[in-house]
Amino acid sequence: MTLHDTNDPATIALHALAWTLGEPARAARLLALTGLAPAGLRASAADPATLAATIEFLERHEPDLVACAAAIGVAPAALAEARRRLRA
Repeated sequence: MTLHDTNDPATIALHALAWTLGEPARAARLLALTGLAPAGLRASAADPATLAATIEFLERHEPDLVACAAAIGVAPAALAEARRRLRA
């Protein structure tokens, strides 16, 4: 899954969320740190605050941030910029 020619912060963040949830231990860590239950995450997956929180989660563990960025085909800075724009 890679992104090409997109600057849409929600699209970038949704791809980051999908990547994050693709590994069970990382998904469990996201839920534990955000306090969201799986149903709550499903219900709020398109919410800018949830999307920004997903990127913040990745930013707190640089290896995940870098791996996610590589997997979805964006620079780590693009993830940070998407988070900033989602919080604006």
